[in-house]
Amino acid sequence: MTPTEHEYHVTGGVPLKGTVTIPGAKNAASKELVACLLADEPVTLENVPLIGEIDLTCDLLKGLGANVKRSGHKVVVDASTLNSPQISAAYSSKNRIPVLLLGPLLHRFGEAVIPALGGDAIGARPVDFHIAALQKMGATIVNEGDVTVARATKLHGTVIDLPYPSVGATENVMLAAVKAKGTTVIRNAAVEPEIVDLAMFLQSMGAIIHQDVNRTWMIEGVEKLHGTTHRVVPDRLVAASFAIAAIITGGDVFVKDARQVDLASFLNALRRVGVPFEIREDGIRFMGAETFHPIALETDVFPGFSTDWQQPFVILLTQANGVSIVHETVFEERFGYTDALKKMGAKIQLHRECLGSKPCRFVNRDYRHSAIISGPTTLKPATIVVPDIRAGFSYLLAALIANGTSVLTGVGHLERGYEDLIGKMTSLGAKITVK
Repeated sequence: MTPTEHEYHVTGGVPLKGTVTIPGAKNAASKELVACLLADEPVTLENVPLIGEIDLTCDLLKGLGANVKRSGHKVVVDASTLNSPQISAAYSSKNRIPVLLLGPLLHRFGEAVIPALGGDAIGARPVDFHIAALQKMGATIVNEGDVTVARATKLHGTVIDLPYPSVGATENVMLAAVKAKGTTVIRNAAVEPEIVDLAMFLQSMGAIIHQDVNRTWMIEGVEKLHGTTHRVVPDRLVAASFAIAAIITGGDVFVKDARQVDLASFLNALRRVGVPFEIREDGIRFMGAETFHPIALETDVFPGFSTDWQQPFVILLTQANGVSIVHETVFEERFGYTDALKKMGAKIQLHRECLGSKPCRFVNRDYRHSAIISGPTTLKPATIVVPDIRAGFSYLLAALIANGTSVLTGVGHLERGYEDLIGKMTSLGAKITVK
């Protein structure tokens, strides 16, 4: 996504206090908008975040001929007007949603034409798993110049063994399987809360789908899916972001709609660091602490510690009293953002070795995917270019505790993933101006 022209000027040193409400999850809402194309009737999604990623997805659906009406946090999609199986090349570098259109477009037209994919620069994230799974379900998929063309008279159920519990591949197979002929079994699948929410959404549309033991999804194909109304699950990644903002500034923030069940491994890590929090019926209260303890941490697929929590948590660990270790096992290039933090005074060393105990795909592959963080360190202000959504928020966090005013450019990435970020931050007391 091309960054917007404006900048954020952030003055650090202010404890954040108050209440912030978490919107619907970006990673659920965008996929559920795609799922709307499977229904023969209008579908209503509620609690949809007001962010750039959703704007892009709605525009993509409109480009295929769908009737999309948006009012605040509600979106109504009528796919009965779809008239094209070809996704415009204009979306080739904006996000990775187009590959998820393969199943819905094959069911509607028997053909799907998607452009090359984009997204955040955090690792290769190949679509090999997606393609292999759909081919096993009966699709013929070939590359023709700058596009990938898929064709199938009728997709059929099968057993899919994913080499890795990929979120995108699990979603793609789900979207293809719900209207395929027969039963599809997805083994070694992703089970993130956003995946579960997508499954519940599909079930409310008439799909037969359930989660079995050992990372397995069972899906019996049906002929038709109907309209429904569904409320998008709250965004656990945004919840964690605001939690860290409250903690590192020595603040006191109630994160409304944050769900303990979605944040269990994050909360465990906070407790090990020595951070107090209070679980309430309608959210979680986060507070600062006098001292933060260093810890060893490894990212993993759900229910493990999310890779999207890694960047803000690293900022917290720069303020811990000692040496912490973070082992990234999900994306190989996710520590690229730390160079800017080191310029601000953070003491972070990157290593190619696996500094952890979890099985890691990147062993002996020369990726700098382990970090040693020494603290506590006083951060100084800087001018920083935001490279992606989560790294961008980590820069904002660093600026909130730096001694002076920092300038963040390329903030379009942040606005793609965080609803009314400046409004919510300033309502908590943050000193941020947009120029």
